[in-house]
Amino acid sequence: MSARSRVAPAVDRLRAANPYAVDAALAALVLFAASLQWMFPDEGDDRLSWQGFLLGAGTAVPLVWRRRSPFGAACAVSVFTPAMAVHHAPPPDVLYGGLVVLYTLAAVAPPAQRRFMLVGWLVGTSMTMTHKEGAEPFEYAFHLLSCLSAYGFGMLARLQRAYTAALEDRARRLERERAADTARAAALERATIARDMHDILAHAVSLMVVQAEAGPVVVRSDPERAEAAFDAIATAGRDAMTQLRRILGVLKDAPVEGGSARLPQPGVDALDGLLRQVGDTAGLRVELRTNGEPRPLDADTEIAVYRVVQEALTNTVKHAYASRARVELLWGEAELTLTVTDDGQGPGGRGAGGGGGGDGGTTGHGLIGIRERAAACGGTARTGPGPGGGFRVAVTLPVAADRKAALG
Repeated sequence: MSARSRVAPAVDRLRAANPYAVDAALAALVLFAASLQWMFPDEGDDRLSWQGFLLGAGTAVPLVWRRRSPFGAACAVSVFTPAMAVHHAPPPDVLYGGLVVLYTLAAVAPPAQRRFMLVGWLVGTSMTMTHKEGAEPFEYAFHLLSCLSAYGFGMLARLQRAYTAALEDRARRLERERAADTARAAALERATIARDMHDILAHAVSLMVVQAEAGPVVVRSDPERAEAAFDAIATAGRDAMTQLRRILGVLKDAPVEGGSARLPQPGVDALDGLLRQVGDTAGLRVELRTNGEPRPLDADTEIAVYRVVQEALTNTVKHAYASRARVELLWGEAELTLTVTDDGQGPGGRGAGGGGGGDGGTTGHGLIGIRERAAACGGTARTGPGPGGGFRVAVTLPVAADRKAALG
């Protein structure tokens, strides 16, 4: 065990003790040390008198108040120490009380007080030694260096305390920043999950409503078509449940049903299946066009592409009264441009996510979600009437290599 590890517990206990009890013990120790020279006198030493004892006590007792009033205690010690030296009964061999007050002032007092007291003690010590009978040169150096050392140790204690306070303040700020970052990350995660659940449920419910509305019409005249409608409703529901499990899986540490790892969210490769589902369920003819060489996308951008197409087609089914839609992927060197257009009524009527109530209408949650997804990936989104009528959603997203630069 090192000396530091043995001393540290004692230092901690001392710091935790009552400060006035500690200072009272320190005053008693200083008085005892100042009295050693007459308790064990050398030949020729002055004998103790009761006046000398009182003056010696005056150099120690004020230390009890060194924390409450450091400058006042220092002034009291500064008066009694030279008086004790002049009285010579006994003269002080070591400035015990002076060393303590110099240390205390250097550690806690304002600059003017501690500098005034240091200069006063250096000048007073020099003058006292000058008038002392038989003072040796080394005694000047001893007393002056003792004062400077005590003051220096006090300044080191001040600097250490300031450094510790700065570290603690920095730790508190880092903790607050970490808590804020955690809160922001949690809010972002909640917003992402909310958008995903909105897109999944809106898409599935829209397809289910379309088929449910068509089912009663054909249930007697065309039983096979009615059966297909109910199958489509079941398929849309199962697909929605599967995707919800994927999303909710991120909220749990346990694996998804069956013990397997959580499945990845759908991306660009899943667009064909999405378009087939919309075509089979809603009767909307959807065409997928791809231009350029596909480039790698990170996971968030992959999900964003799928969800944007899903939301745009959901709004087309719900609001546009369209017969066909087209999804285009234009791969560039640094970005992917995704465009979804339909031949419906457009924003002047009930276009894809445009007017007339519903999800894409008055509240506009669908279009807001599309813009938020694009912004989260460092891209942009534009919506409005298509060049040949209908409604158009155009989203530009950076490829994986340029996403960091896009997010800035």
